[in-house]
Amino acid sequence: MEMKATMRNAVVGLLAAVVLSVPALAADLVPVGKAVGISVTIDGAMVAGISEVETAGGKVSPAGQAGVLPGDIIIRLGSEEVHCLSDLAGSVRTLDGTPVTVTVLREDGQKQFTLTPALSCEGRYQLGLWLRDSVTGIGTITYYDPETGNYGALGHGINDVDTGRLLPVRDGSIYHASVIGVVRGQPGTPGELTGTFDGEGTCGTICGNTVFGIFGTCEGVAGTGGDTVTSAEYGEARPGEAEILSNIRGEEVEEFSIQIDRVYRENGEERFSITVIDPDLLAATGGIVQGMSGSPILQDGKLVGAVTHVLTGDPARGYGLGISSMLSAGQETSEAAA
Repeated sequence: MEMKATMRNAVVGLLAAVVLSVPALAADLVPVGKAVGISVTIDGAMVAGISEVETAGGKVSPAGQAGVLPGDIIIRLGSEEVHCLSDLAGSVRTLDGTPVTVTVLREDGQKQFTLTPALSCEGRYQLGLWLRDSVTGIGTITYYDPETGNYGALGHGINDVDTGRLLPVRDGSIYHASVIGVVRGQPGTPGELTGTFDGEGTCGTICGNTVFGIFGTCEGVAGTGGDTVTSAEYGEARPGEAEILSNIRGEEVEEFSIQIDRVYRENGEERFSITVIDPDLLAATGGIVQGMSGSPILQDGKLVGAVTHVLTGDPARGYGLGISSMLSAGQETSEAAA
């Protein structure tokens, strides 16, 4: 699977318009195309769902009644900061039925709610929340910079599967992975790569999660004998034939033919509409499937971008992001982590 950034509409993925200055970040990079396991820890506790508490007087929903919503990220319970589920669990154990303030992050900013804990039939005070603080999946590395050891992957952010919102990532790792199967894409139903990784073969860290991809440092997956190519500058990509590198079986990275149908440029951001024309890829996957996000796009011998989305009505068609946007976001992530 992809990082489950699926929004249930015509395009699988998150398309976001961000105003950027036009970057000039051409570099010699290794185009990768390798699938990796991805595991991230959210900074806070994400509300996965609202539940009811069975009490002696019937079912109640403290969180639901207060206005907490799925996708909210709890960052404080009372006066205690929450960075992970264990932080929240420790604070919940101290509840005694007294109303408590919960501070959450929502897309439009911080919000506070007052919840009255409910005493369950088991004798525990509960808030009526299903929570998670980590996400795992399979994605594709776009590029590796042998000069710095930095990489960029996915071409879009890791988002909550239910709300589509960009997840605040505390830390994370990438792992050696193998693609063991493909669910072919069909009109109306996006396909998916099925991969496996054991969580032991760490090959890199995740330092940032942005709308243009995830970024960090890695070794052992990228740059394994691959040649460097020059990355295209903003404005160089053009409609016409191109290639993608993708890992759709085992650990093998293969080259497939695509067509860049149109190039969109606005406010320093560059995106493409693309069509898969390679008969082998169409036969194997039906086109673009989840897990291929991040597959590097090459044109005229240069790295021009990454595959980011599939058009669910036609899995042979999708979208890509210009490499200049990825490199700009990667540079900002590296500077922030320094």
